[in-house]
Amino acid sequence: MRGKKSKLKLAQEEAEASINKTNEKITDLGEHTKKLYENLTTIQKNFNDIRNIPSDKYLEYEKLKKIRLNWRQQAEKIESDYRDANVKNAGTGVAGVGAGVAVAAFGPTAAMGIATTFGVASTGTAISTLSGAAATNAALAWLGGGVLATGGGGMAAGDAFLALAGPVGLAIAGVALVGSGILLWKSKSDNDRLEDIFTLISKRDVRSYDLAIVELNERISRIDDETPRLDEAIEKISTFGLDYEKMTEAQQYELGAYVNLMNSSTQLLVNPIMGLKPKYSDEDFEKYEAARKSSLPDGQKRSMIVSLSNLLYRIKLDDTDRKLLWKSFRGNKKFLTAMEMTKKDFDFSILETIDDALKYKYSLE
Repeated sequence: MRGKKSKLKLAQEEAEASINKTNEKITDLGEHTKKLYENLTTIQKNFNDIRNIPSDKYLEYEKLKKIRLNWRQQAEKIESDYRDANVKNAGTGVAGVGAGVAVAAFGPTAAMGIATTFGVASTGTAISTLSGAAATNAALAWLGGGVLATGGGGMAAGDAFLALAGPVGLAIAGVALVGSGILLWKSKSDNDRLEDIFTLISKRDVRSYDLAIVELNERISRIDDETPRLDEAIEKISTFGLDYEKMTEAQQYELGAYVNLMNSSTQLLVNPIMGLKPKYSDEDFEKYEAARKSSLPDGQKRSMIVSLSNLLYRIKLDDTDRKLLWKSFRGNKKFLTAMEMTKKDFDFSILETIDDALKYKYSLE
């Protein structure tokens, strides 16, 4: 007879189920954004064919065109990176999609869903705690989050922590860290205390995923409302002729309204889903740094502080908890290797700084 599941295991299973539901909804969003992007591209072409458009309107839709191009490039990069990772890790059991993950065949629509979910700044930079390839990899690791639950045959320790540090702050972080040996303490009381901490993390993130699913549904509903309006605009513009100066005043006014429609529709592509934004970011740490006016860690130690602040956000810890976490992280070779730090580098001041940085963020909320 199999033993009773621990509360941590139950919380992690609930978290993984929430992640899978969110993945399904992201893929659904990708289907809708694909149609939205196609309509926006068509209406953009219609505008490009019109001569003598006033400079203010021209500059506005050129700006929107650039934002959409950046979004498309990000989606294509996510898809490309995912396929490259699958080829690189084929047969190794590392990265990619694992059992229990809703997205079995990653494709353009899923990539579009991820690009929409994480958002794109006006510069085309992914909005996340990381940047460049690291941000993309973290997004992919999250989409394939279920593979972490396979333990030793799942994602490598470095990839596991990369995912934990990424845009979402994995609810199944506990699984990844258990798999890398962080909870293997001789003292049952210490193990129980650590399990309590990671159970709280899982439950907190499940609430975030549930809210994100509501937000994703609202985004899809808004896209469904905008799409027929774009269809109508495309049809109407084709009847206006190709010279703005020869259009009626009513037609010119309507074109202006369509630029506003393009703007609102473009935001549906590029605005991030707030429920999946980092709980603690580099920007948060920069505000803390400016307020403290003191010399704070930089480089890899700074990155670790931001990552662990994201992990421990709104988790109540006392001094005993912090010391136990410190010893656990410090004594975990896989964790330290993943973070490119030595045992000596991981001093207790890191946990103290995290505590102070989080208190400062809470004071601003």
